[in-house]
Amino acid sequence: MENKNVGYLLLGISILIIFIIFIFNNAIKEFGEKNCALIQEGLFCPTHSAVNQQTYLSLVVVGLLVLVALFLIFSKPQERIIIRKVGKRRVKIDTSELKSEEKKILSLIQENKAVFQADLIEKTGYGKAKMTRILDRLEGKGFVERKRRGMTNVVVLKE
Repeated sequence: MENKNVGYLLLGISILIIFIIFIFNNAIKEFGEKNCALIQEGLFCPTHSAVNQQTYLSLVVVGLLVLVALFLIFSKPQERIIIRKVGKRRVKIDTSELKSEEKKILSLIQENKAVFQADLIEKTGYGKAKMTRILDRLEGKGFVERKRRGMTNVVVLKE
């Protein structure tokens, strides 16, 4: 379910809870007025202050629920990664000048069309710095291109 829909659902539930709180508040106050012996003697009944405190506390909790609902309604949806498929063109790449580690990474990228840089690190076992240097060389030679996606890069073959 999308964040916006969850937010609307929470907002509706919050309004329903507010309605129920006020119904219970009125019912308890009426019950207290009928049964409190201090009111009949002209004094202030302590149940009124207790009912008011509980009502305010429950309204604060519902207010927090409303804030969460509004946050969900107005927050941006998460980005989706869209990878276009152009066609099944096979281009011959001259890899004679590449080092063995560069060839290995280039073949992994060719197999998957597009791959996260973190996945390359995991598949090859190279460190982050070494992977960055290798991809810098491949990018400089025009074989691949890195595209920023959130906190990581997607590495794709350059067309």
